[in-house]
Amino acid sequence: MADNARAKKLADLIREVVAEKLLRGVKDPRLGTHVTITDTRVTGDLREATVFYTVYGDDEERAAAAAGLESAKGVLRSAVGSAAGTKFTPTLTFIADALPENAKTIEDLLNKARASDAAVREVSSGAKFAGDADPYKKPGDEDDATA
Repeated sequence: MADNARAKKLADLIREVVAEKLLRGVKDPRLGTHVTITDTRVTGDLREATVFYTVYGDDEERAAAAAGLESAKGVLRSAVGSAAGTKFTPTLTFIADALPENAKTIEDLLNKARASDAAVREVSSGAKFAGDADPYKKPGDEDDATA
């Protein structure tokens, strides 16, 4: 088993090599500037690498990019092997990153919460307190109540 620092270092190298190769080395029109490599994770034994990516575009372009990455997997793995110089080149698995969709969901929820807060603020703008204006007891108040 390799240590975590070595796996992290290899993951960073794989991310850089794959991104560079997609930008300059792969001539597939389904890839190129539409695909962004967001993260890479390598198993502890350095045998398998998972590459997370996002695609700028609609669902059709995402499906085309996934097919393009699958077809370019061998070329990308060879580039990683020559750059890494390790005894065994890890197999590459490409997974579409759910980060943009999660960020959109969180942004929608925050907007809904802001709208709800504004509605509550508007309703409570003319409201008055249920009790006295100053509900705290003061030292002199007890003497006045007993007299």
